[in-house]
Formats: sequence, structure tokens, C-alpha cells
Amino acid sequence: MTWYYQNKPLEPSEEMLSDYIGFVYIITEKDTNMKYVGKKLFHRSKTLPVTKTRKRKKKTLVESDWQDYYGSSTRVKENLKTKGSESYYREILRLCKSKGECSYYEAKEQFDREVLLREDYYNGIINCRINASHLKK
Repeated sequence: MTWYYQNKPLEPSEEMLSDYIGFVYIITEKDTNMKYVGKKLFHRSKTLPVTKTRKRKKKTLVESDWQDYYGSSTRVKENLKTKGSESYYREILRLCKSKGECSYYEAKEQFDREVLLREDYYNGIINCRINASHLKK
């Protein structure tokens, strides 16, 4: 299943993956119009173990599972098993250049859309802890 950005299928490039840390997204279930707002990072850290040639653990960045990601909501995951990925529309709302920016705009979208007050959202919690120094001006 494809991610859409500005109403077009997203074509990820090396430049895009190096310029942006992650994105804020909305996933919509096509038949019920239920939605989920979240964020996802393009890369995750991986610690390589000590080996015969490497005396210390080494941290590296590897691409995350963002292309196959459908959110952390258990209800979305359960429906995904029964209905399949073709019953969802995945849209990127904003590309972000820092983790703090991702967290800020995820929370902003969730508050603006009133995801906890409305019945047409799967979101059950808004969890954020953002420091102004984490946002790039």
C-alpha cells in the first residue's frame, strides 16, 4: 500500500530520506471513514554487538518500517488483519526535519482535529513532551 503526499503517491528518494527525519500522517479506513493521526520516523537506531573485530558496541541508523506502517493503534492493527491493507488510505500531512517537530505537529494535528472528542477517530491518547529547543526555527 502506498503513502500519499499532497494527493500524489510518495516516491521516496535518498535526498528526501536524508533531509527529513519523519512525518505526521493520517490513516483513513475507506468503508467506515474512521481515522488515525500519528507520526513515524524514517530511520531507527540499531546497536551492533561486540565482535572479534569490533571491541565496542556501535550505534547505526537503519531505515524503519515506515513503508509498511499502519499506526500503533491496536484497533487499526486488528482491522488490518481482517480487512487487508487495500481498505486503508495513508496520507502524509507534513514532512518533519526533527523529532521535536514530528512530536509537535502530531500533537497539533490531534488537538486541531479533536481526535479524543470525536467518534470517527481511533486515537485514544495524545502523548507529547516537547521542548522549544527541539524545534528548528
